[in-house]
Amino acid sequence: MCFVTKDVFFMRRAIGLARRGVGRVHPNPLVGAVVVKGGRIIGEGAHEKFGGPHAEVCAIGSAKANPAGSTLYVTLEPCDHFGKTPPCTDFILQKGVRKVVVAAKDPNPLVSGKGLRRLRKKGVRVVTGVLEKEALELNKDFRHWIRKRMPYVTVKVAQSLDGKIATRTGLSRWITGREARLWGHQLRAFSDAVLVGVNTLLKDDPRLDVRLPKGREGRQSAPARVVLDSSLRTPPQARLFSKGTRGPVILAVTKKAAKKRIGLFKGKAEILWVKEKGGRVDLRSLFEMLGKRGIVRVLIEGGGETIASAFAERLVQEAYFLIAPKILGGRKAAPSVGGKGAGTLKEALSLDKVEARFLGKDLLVHGSIA
Repeated sequence: MCFVTKDVFFMRRAIGLARRGVGRVHPNPLVGAVVVKGGRIIGEGAHEKFGGPHAEVCAIGSAKANPAGSTLYVTLEPCDHFGKTPPCTDFILQKGVRKVVVAAKDPNPLVSGKGLRRLRKKGVRVVTGVLEKEALELNKDFRHWIRKRMPYVTVKVAQSLDGKIATRTGLSRWITGREARLWGHQLRAFSDAVLVGVNTLLKDDPRLDVRLPKGREGRQSAPARVVLDSSLRTPPQARLFSKGTRGPVILAVTKKAAKKRIGLFKGKAEILWVKEKGGRVDLRSLFEMLGKRGIVRVLIEGGGETIASAFAERLVQEAYFLIAPKILGGRKAAPSVGGKGAGTLKEALSLDKVEARFLGKDLLVHGSIA
């Protein structure tokens, strides 16, 4: 029989609450908190929006009883510095919280441990490491960005059983079914930016925004939409700019871009000048620029050459392959991953922590890049 301690029980609730902020708090981490007194929850909350109150303030502020003498369960170390909001440690101390149980320390080396030391110094009992692994997994993208100041990059591919993303005539709508496409929009909503190459834009004319069905609109975000367009070939009339689409548009160009076309995108898009590599936008330089802007998570949706470049540069942390039970065939049909490809099996990229499940008739295979 497996027994769950009260600390684990309440921390699991806090981790569940933290997920409320998915896709809406970057560049801040996901944090959830629960206030317990007399063995029962008297308040709970989460950091749900960038610039909004932190989880600790929401939880203590929602308390249905006096929080003095209570225990606070929080998934990440309380902050002890001024940012968009005052230090959470000040609020915790003001409200008389007696004990703080923390899942994980703040991964930012400039602040890690300071909040815990402040609380201990003021007489608050502090316990750390409760469900630490789960809490760290919750913020793996934030930890990556903090350490490297580069976005956490995911790749999503919708392909046929034989690895094609379009027919030999270029048709790609729709290879996967409705359930898989809806899941894809949820993945977009979790991201700060959605990125494609200009060839994908020219062939498919995607909007790249988040479109969720009625009843889920409140969870929608508006990620930036980034196009790799070294020569600035994007049509000004592309659906990317159509009325009703949400999210800023960034056209990543190089010195090859025709300067006379820049004016066509005034009020439509930001032109971002990036270094060139092999005649294309240098992905690493672009991601460094995006990271400095606070873009924590980037989703690459195509095409095959863009995905191949990201893999080759070792810039990808996770991959999602949506595989439809269809066989397109054809030597000229576009493969899901282009580029030069591996010369030997030892050169092949491997997925770690692989998971698979069905979305309707389509198979989703997900893993991290080993």
